[in-house]
Amino acid sequence: MGRLVVIEGLDGAGKRTLADGLVTELDVRGAKVARMAFPRYDTDIHADLVRDALHGRLGDLVGSVHGMAVLFALDRRDAAEQLRALRAGYDVVLLDRYVASNAAYGAARLHEGVDGAFVEWVQTLEVDRFGVPVPDLQLLLRVPLDIAARRADYRAAADSARPRDCYEKDRGLQARCAAIYDGLAAREWLAPWSVIDGTIPALDGLGEVVTRILDG
Repeated sequence: MGRLVVIEGLDGAGKRTLADGLVTELDVRGAKVARMAFPRYDTDIHADLVRDALHGRLGDLVGSVHGMAVLFALDRRDAAEQLRALRAGYDVVLLDRYVASNAAYGAARLHEGVDGAFVEWVQTLEVDRFGVPVPDLQLLLRVPLDIAARRADYRAAADSARPRDCYEKDRGLQARCAAIYDGLAAREWLAPWSVIDGTIPALDGLGEVVTRILDG
């Protein structure tokens, strides 16, 4: 059974770049890797509804923290069987965002901490009720808020198909989310966590992380 590994972090943290680096290193070690990113835009209707809401195209839906969280969760529920199949066929299944993103962003929107009711509610909804696979390892890509914001701005300017959404534009939300991510990692919420310094080049120091991915 392959290992389910999740990369978490702020918008603009560099999760895709980290994933590219990890795939390169895992390939060198002979590991077979599958990748997936959430939300699964243009693949799942719930993800597409999320995108519409985040860009103001679904009226006041985005104002409902729990409503948005359910859409994010339904995207993963619909992917659960595919994830189980990938774990059966690959050594590593590498995910860009997963359940912890839902917990972190929702709690941050509600101005709750990691001990608040929302984090527990997300776990109950996604893991207990929807039965999504639990990760084996979660990687928190930690970067200063200013760096993440600059990277998100650059990405939006370079790719007209990826304009910044209302979560990405909200600096206060991003700051609160960073604090909750730190709390989730410290608690080893759902699964073990490793914290990676996102200010260093993507391929530097990944050997230890790759070893932990492969060896558990």
